[in-house]
Amino acid sequence: MDMRSIGTFLVVGLLAGLLASVLLGGGFNIIGGLVAGVLGSFVGGYLFKALKINLKIASPFVTQIITAAVGAGIIILLARIVT
Repeated sequence: MDMRSIGTFLVVGLLAGLLASVLLGGGFNIIGGLVAGVLGSFVGGYLFKALKINLKIASPFVTQIITAAVGAGIIILLARIVT
């Protein structure tokens, strides 16, 4: 992975984590949103692939953000259950 790919991955994770936090009222700071978004990108990607969900959106960047936000939402909900 080159630096541009890593940067894009982190930006998608940050946007997804903050989006999920706003939608679910998580109240995460930037680091918490980034962690939730990055973990959520793996969770969302796995679930979307396992359930064969295709968003059919022309922009891959938007698709990645939505997928990661769904995963981040799951991470946030699981964190609330555990704590």
